Amino acid sequence: MLKNIGLVWLKDDFRIQKNLALIEASQNHDQVIAFFLYKNKKFQNQEAQKWWVCQSLKEFRSKLSKFNIMLEVVETDSYKSFFEKLFVKKNFSLYWNKTYEPKYIEFDDFLLKNLKINKIKFKVFKGNILNEFNEVKKNDGTPFKVFTPFWRSAEKFYLEKIPFKQKSITKCKKKISYFKKTINEKDICPKKNWFKKFEKIWVPSEEIALKELKNFIKEGLENYSEARNFPNINGTSKLSPFIKHGQIHVETIWEECSAIKKNGATKFLAEIGWREFNHSLINYFPHMLNKNYSKKFDKFPWQKNSKFLSAWKKGMTGYPIVDAGMRELYSTGWMHNRVRMIVGSFLVKHLLINWKEGEKHFRNCLLDFNEANNVSGWQWVAGCGADAAPYFRIFNPILQGEKFDKEGNYVKKWVPELKSVPKNFLHKPWELKNENILKLGVDYPSPIVNHEQARLKALAAFKKI
Repeated sequence: MLKNIGLVWLKDDFRIQKNLALIEASQNHDQVIAFFLYKNKKFQNQEAQKWWVCQSLKEFRSKLSKFNIMLEVVETDSYKSFFEKLFVKKNFSLYWNKTYEPKYIEFDDFLLKNLKINKIKFKVFKGNILNEFNEVKKNDGTPFKVFTPFWRSAEKFYLEKIPFKQKSITKCKKKISYFKKTINEKDICPKKNWFKKFEKIWVPSEEIALKELKNFIKEGLENYSEARNFPNINGTSKLSPFIKHGQIHVETIWEECSAIKKNGATKFLAEIGWREFNHSLINYFPHMLNKNYSKKFDKFPWQKNSKFLSAWKKGMTGYPIVDAGMRELYSTGWMHNRVRMIVGSFLVKHLLINWKEGEKHFRNCLLDFNEANNVSGWQWVAGCGADAAPYFRIFNPILQGEKFDKEGNYVKKWVPELKSVPKNFLHKPWELKNENILKLGVDYPSPIVNHEQARLKALAAFKKI
């Protein structure tokens, strides 16, 4: 019979630093097992993330082994049934860090209630966030719906906290296994090998996340406010997949960036603030996870067009900056933020296709998919979210390309069939009348819609609501 041991439920927590659940368990128990619950249904439409999770489990298992902590992967169809069976054993204490999606917050209530009923010791900790979502409210106790006042209040609240003394994981006496039936992380990887190209770009580990942060602070933070808009240069941190999967805590990012007085720090930390704002939104207004935040958009005349949707997904719309972004997404599992706005606007406003289709595709392809950011981002672009872009803000993909990819290096990288097109035609190749350079409709598709006509059609549709 095993003595009381520490069980740590890992979710998006693949780190040693600031992993409060893991630290606490290791300090209170001689034997600790970390476990990851693989629920196939949860990852059904998140193919890219399967690869990241698979790599993270492999890397983190090796790291925990140095502390004599076993990492086990258990497949389950239901978190509830898994824990109900676990409660029967009663030879453990349970530790976990919070995850800020409504379904996880709700499940925490189930766990707390049943752990108390079964007299099982437990501790739950703040997750990968600066403030608990319910700590930042307006003076009247209601949630913020606009980002700027939210972040002003959130920053002030965080700075007023007493910083906790950083603890470390304690090496356990003996490494043991606990669960009878486990799976190998390889079983999680997507069946198709398209993700192989990710291995040349990303290394999912805490060490790499910390290294990337330091490199960004040294090389990119100073000019971040301006450089972040240009997809052809390395102007962003690319930390988002590491943040999503918990290879780095946002508190670490805050500490490192705020300690260095560089011009771009305020703007960069505001991106952390946007993430916090989005988590607040989806928990106070959970209907926005699958419906419009603004209910007046329920009457919007979205159009179903599988041909247009397919062209958008494949990067074959005939608009180079849009196509470059969609191809970058498929090839790397990531897309530049400026381009995310451009391709999003194109889908919902040029093609009048429901933002939910874009949200679903991004969820499947993004390594940094975060439910709060993805839903809020898409509703921001569509104009139906909180503090959203106004309906009449319709990105012109030609002007956006000419402004933010002036030399065309980004487009040429991802749309190589345009590499010989002169730069004054690169973002509007249909105006090039030289078939020796480009045969439109053969080498590269003609535009699937006319920009000005699509813009007027979108404005007319938006005015109806």
